[in-house]
Amino acid sequence: MTWWMAALLVWSGLGSPRVTADISYSPNAAAQTTQLYWGDLHLHTSNSADAYTMGSRITPDTAYRFARGELVEAGNGMSVRPRYALDFLAISDHAEYLSVYRLLDAEDPRLAGWPLAAEWLELLRSDKMGELTMAFADAFQNPSPEKMTPPAVVSAAWREAVTTADRHNQPHLFTAFPAYEWTSTISGDNLHRVVLYREGLGFADQSLPFSSQDSNDPEDLWASMASYESATDGSVLAIPHNSNVSNGRMFAPETLSGKPIDRSYAEARAKWEPLLEVTQVKGDSETHPILSPDDRYAAFERWDEGNIAMTAQKADWMFPQEYARSALTQGLHYQRTLGANPYLFGLIGATDSHTGYSAVAEDNFFGKFRSTEPSAERMFTQMAQVLNDNWRLSASGLTGVWARENTREALFDALRRREVYATTGSRIQLRFFAGWDFTERDLQRVPVSVAGYERGVPMGGTLSPPDSLPQQGHSRQPTFIVIAMKEPDGADLHALQVVKGWVDESGRRHERVFDVLLAGDAETDGAAALRTVWTDTEFDAAHHAVYYARVIEVPRPRWTTRDAAFFGVEPPKAAPRLIQDRAYSSPIWYGASIQP
Repeated sequence: MTWWMAALLVWSGLGSPRVTADISYSPNAAAQTTQLYWGDLHLHTSNSADAYTMGSRITPDTAYRFARGELVEAGNGMSVRPRYALDFLAISDHAEYLSVYRLLDAEDPRLAGWPLAAEWLELLRSDKMGELTMAFADAFQNPSPEKMTPPAVVSAAWREAVTTADRHNQPHLFTAFPAYEWTSTISGDNLHRVVLYREGLGFADQSLPFSSQDSNDPEDLWASMASYESATDGSVLAIPHNSNVSNGRMFAPETLSGKPIDRSYAEARAKWEPLLEVTQVKGDSETHPILSPDDRYAAFERWDEGNIAMTAQKADWMFPQEYARSALTQGLHYQRTLGANPYLFGLIGATDSHTGYSAVAEDNFFGKFRSTEPSAERMFTQMAQVLNDNWRLSASGLTGVWARENTREALFDALRRREVYATTGSRIQLRFFAGWDFTERDLQRVPVSVAGYERGVPMGGTLSPPDSLPQQGHSRQPTFIVIAMKEPDGADLHALQVVKGWVDESGRRHERVFDVLLAGDAETDGAAALRTVWTDTEFDAAHHAVYYARVIEVPRPRWTTRDAAFFGVEPPKAAPRLIQDRAYSSPIWYGASIQP
């Protein structure tokens, strides 16, 4: 047989090598291959009582259309479209009075006979929206039976929410998660959680949302989630947010009932709350200059004057119990003392917008409420007329998820295993792996994640102690693959960092921020991509530790600067002119038996 005949047989497949089912030419056929998907897990529509009284009339259907990239009309009459469409969305309207104010306005007969409905309808017809807003706030801070929505109304409203999510859910194209917000607020201190479901009709609609009128205690929320999973065989998780305005309650050393945190509490919290919303429209909760005085990027989008209701001022003792970095390190202390870590959370970003629009770009920011949509006045008024100044609002945030496919199941599972990260609005691409023998050569693998998954763990995972690995060919210092790429039409990247927290033999907590790669000496020096392999040369195998990657952009105009130019006004003197958006990976933990 001539060479060309053999070649023809191979080309035609008749003479090709035998291929088995366990090998593939495609590197993306590997079981651990993941793709990056972008979304918002915390958005409100007119079905939220406060959004309705603040002027929003945007329905969930319109919110989903906007998320898919459609052009819609905002409450201020302007046309609005996102810069990029989202891959997934969770509309998380408040469980407390879900759809009630909208139904009141429509004089829905299902509210007939409820005494509170008649009282509130009179306020609504008199345009006394401020009083209605306060009635909503009072209901979840001071729950009582007569203030509870009739169960039939709650059931119908929740089924409608789940049905709408199912209608917009298109596997592999767009994921719509059923969700609601549990709005626990103690004396104005924030303990809110988004409750997210893996399944839709037939599961999520089989039990009513657990509202703060049922209980303000997160342990009771977890018990309701456990009951749901037991009854339906479905899956659910909770995501705390705005720890920065909890006035020390979010990561307090005692439970809400006043008991010291014990092992059972730590295990329950780690199980039901695998994520923390670390950045959103009401500021950033990564860290604070009081906690991290040596971190030059710690003073970012601060909301640090009081609690969410602005009814109590901030005291220094509260800060360690409010910010993600200090909580992550405190979790290592609990691991040592209790044998369980309550703060095994990954990091996500979301909007908490009450406009129905997840519009977070600095030059496309549509605020939190109808009154904070673009206008010449919005920077100079207070949020909801009684809360913080509107210029403090952050055009934030987004969640990046590394999942095998864009389906509810794949995305939810990635969220639960914490292979996710937060950005403050930019679509920065970020990979973070930890192992014991990564080298610069691994950066040449295509894709790099092959090496990361084969010989390490991704963001959200735990790194086994070196004693459990073969000694030959392995260092006793962990190595990290850290790769970041800028948003395609966004700002360049300036700094690639690793943040480390650890607890020493005496139980003292420590933190350090490492500049693993800079684009240049000046803050304005930037690059389209930053990638490196970094080794923790200060590693001590005896210390439990936690690591996460942080990426910092070069400075660019903040939304307040954009508003000033667009509307021809001078911004408030205290309003920042520039911003350095960033991304936070979920942590990687080192330490024996650290998984819940």
